[in-house]
Amino acid sequence: MAARKDARPCSVADALALVGEKYSLLVLREVCLGNGRFDQLVRNIGAPRDILATRLRRLVDAGILTKRAYSERPQRFEYRPTQAGLELEPVLLTLMAWGDRHLRPDGDRPMIIEHSCGQDLVPQVVCRACGEQVQHEDLTARPQAPGWSVTGPTAA
Repeated sequence: MAARKDARPCSVADALALVGEKYSLLVLREVCLGNGRFDQLVRNIGAPRDILATRLRRLVDAGILTKRAYSERPQRFEYRPTQAGLELEPVLLTLMAWGDRHLRPDGDRPMIIEHSCGQDLVPQVVCRACGEQVQHEDLTARPQAPGWSVTGPTAA
């Protein structure tokens, strides 16, 4: 689904058009966990089979997943993340951390991700240049799309 012609040009909107559909990020979650076979995806996500097949095709076509045959008779495939898919993993991790903080006030987390250092991962967004944790008040938006400012379209 394309954004309205007069809507702000936006990479967030473009990304959501690809992975913002129900089940798409859940497919990526499972594939990143190593559960890339169709039957595993159906079981762990709970998506209807036809919708799941459509999401998988779209993610493969977009270069987020690859498809590899693991059985010839019957022909069966498993899905693995591409580099582009792996680059979405931090999005999943920060979304999971947000859900843990704001949707589970009892602290009952359904999944804990352990980092290779042995500690439970608490993802943070940091500036690559200075290493500081990103805070809203430290950010300045600079629109690059012609005809747009932070507040909206500029006069023609």
